[in-house]
Amino acid sequence: MPLVHTIIEKTRKLTTWKSQLIPGTILDVNLAVAIFIIDLLVGIAGFMWLEQFEFIDAFYQTVITISTVGFTEVKRLDDQGKIFVSFYILFNIGVFAYILSVFSYYIIQGEIFKTMHLNYVKSSIESLSNHVIVCGFGKYGREITKHFLQHKIPFVVIDINPERIESIQGSESDILYIQDDATHDEALIAAGVGRARSLIAALPEDSDNVFIVLTARQLNPQLDIISRAKDPKSQKKLALAGANHVVMPEQIGGFYMATLVSKPGAVEFFSFITNEHSSDIGFEELAYENVPASCQGRKLGELHIRQNTGANIIGFRDAVGYYHINPGPDTVLSPQTSFIVLGDKRQLNKLKDYLNTFYI
Repeated sequence: MPLVHTIIEKTRKLTTWKSQLIPGTILDVNLAVAIFIIDLLVGIAGFMWLEQFEFIDAFYQTVITISTVGFTEVKRLDDQGKIFVSFYILFNIGVFAYILSVFSYYIIQGEIFKTMHLNYVKSSIESLSNHVIVCGFGKYGREITKHFLQHKIPFVVIDINPERIESIQGSESDILYIQDDATHDEALIAAGVGRARSLIAALPEDSDNVFIVLTARQLNPQLDIISRAKDPKSQKKLALAGANHVVMPEQIGGFYMATLVSKPGAVEFFSFITNEHSSDIGFEELAYENVPASCQGRKLGELHIRQNTGANIIGFRDAVGYYHINPGPDTVLSPQTSFIVLGDKRQLNKLKDYLNTFYI
């Protein structure tokens, strides 16, 4: 056993040394299998040609030669057979060393488990649909993913930074990711942009976000795209590139702080109801396309939402995107419109059940 441990340790060091001098792809499992098969065929062919062995005898002689188990030869070898076997054994020392190096690299150093993990992530992403693609796992991307995890919204993160990818891999949450440049078409396609419902461009540079938005819009014309912007001049460019919404975090933060001075009570109230950790109050959007057919085309007064669920309709978004506060009972839920509902978790859950069983 000490000898085995010594061999493994020396092989591990040899593998590490090799990986510093040559690309890691040279230590490839498929190549190791191919070399072993070729080695086996060379031995069989050599014994059949030089010693006139039958196939079964040649195969048996090859196996006991490779494995060095020391069994008796099938028949006594002549001089040319002895020379062939001598060089064949020397050749197998190199083959064995390479296979052991591959074993050390993929098993001992965990590469095989890394490959299995990446295959799992890839297959999980390929099975997603109606998900969100988050481009960038910086300070804003992390906050976005926290929200999605809390609400169980499926998403994929794209980031090229190795340290950020390592933080994802070390996270307790099961986050799907792609380590690539989000401005590349291939990265967006691998993330399932054609099947996604939304994309968030949260990279720090506006130029990168413009490129992402432009590419994503071409790949999926129906995609809902939200982009971060740092420079006010970039808002128009992002909108022209195809962004549905452009968010400027610094501007929102400044507006929030200024409003705390002029309307502190109102701001604190909305902060309370939107804080998921201290309040169970939330908002829901009842879009025409997402409600049951029995509710589509109905007037607000016909739905009787307040009476049956306790939730309140506080806003209405019309077909051109304009918002109306406290819509009247004659407001109709028509195509491309939606109601904004306010309520606690119990009321909002009751609302979903109520709409699914609604009929007139």
